[in-house]
Amino acid sequence: MKKNAVFLILALALLALTCKKENAGPGQQESAPEAVKIGLVTDVGGVNDQSFNQSAWEGLQRLGKDTGANVRYIESRDESNYIPNIDTFVDGQYDLIWGVGFMLGDAFAQAGKDYPDNQFAIIDYAYSADQVPNKNVTGVVFAAEECSFLVGYIAGKVTKTGSVGHINGIASPTMESFAVGYYAGVLTANPNARIMGQYSGSFGDPAAGKAIANQYFADGADIIYHAAGGTGAGVIEAARELNKWAIGVDMDQNYIAPDNVLTSALKRVDNAIYDISDMVRKGTFQNGSTLLYNLKNNGVGYATTGNHIPPEVITEVEAIKATIVNGQLKVPASAAELQAMFPGKYNMPPVEN
Repeated sequence: MKKNAVFLILALALLALTCKKENAGPGQQESAPEAVKIGLVTDVGGVNDQSFNQSAWEGLQRLGKDTGANVRYIESRDESNYIPNIDTFVDGQYDLIWGVGFMLGDAFAQAGKDYPDNQFAIIDYAYSADQVPNKNVTGVVFAAEECSFLVGYIAGKVTKTGSVGHINGIASPTMESFAVGYYAGVLTANPNARIMGQYSGSFGDPAAGKAIANQYFADGADIIYHAAGGTGAGVIEAARELNKWAIGVDMDQNYIAPDNVLTSALKRVDNAIYDISDMVRKGTFQNGSTLLYNLKNNGVGYATTGNHIPPEVITEVEAIKATIVNGQLKVPASAAELQAMFPGKYNMPPVEN
């Protein structure tokens, strides 16, 4: 009888341990049951967009590896998925719920009102007090104009034809800052440069990006900067096929086409998501503010992978970077500010604020 009792106790203990083990599902890393839970809702570009969704997920994956945090993403196929995806994480009692991209701005403002006891954060969006009265949604914004200025300066110095291009995603004040920063950088380096620019209307249409890029290259451009998420994959593909230059965005995109990505405007979404999520894990985060990542705090920058940028140009860029950091140079972030700096040079459609 005693032996049977011992065997029964051991069997029950083993069963209990087995039941406690959590298996990671799609978009989830295995972690301890009591770990902090951080969820991420992508925009329509998806988690493998080679841009800011991917960077965001890489930041959370790093957090999970370093700390044991329970991290998971849910992809949004279209805008109708935003609120249901947020609700999934709310129902799962996640400690922090992220949204990636300004397109989720309205959905996260509504979530902040509907779930006042939950913590939310969103990339590329800043809220006024009346939009989020509960102060439970943190906006994270980046000085995209600063990194765009630097890669624009590089383009203006490197171009052989004197013509460069810019392909953007969906028009918004956030996306306008990418464009005007680039224009300002190009024109600072090369006042006589010709710049072609337009909004593609999508962050997830590589075919459209490629078609516009091919048009620009045929019209004389030899360098194109994209700020268009997944649409930009088509821009890089066109540059590779025609042996021209593309400039990547958000992540260092040189790995996509090592011989044809001149540089990339870096927006360290991964670092921002890691830092803020880790503060939530530690219990030191104060929700509801707007946080700015810029050159001064290494939240943005430019890539030199591939060694395609002439050393003398890097020297000039670093000197300009220092003037931005110390406040001597204010990079324009809107069409109106660019107009004041370079009258009559901006040719992209206006954006409503």
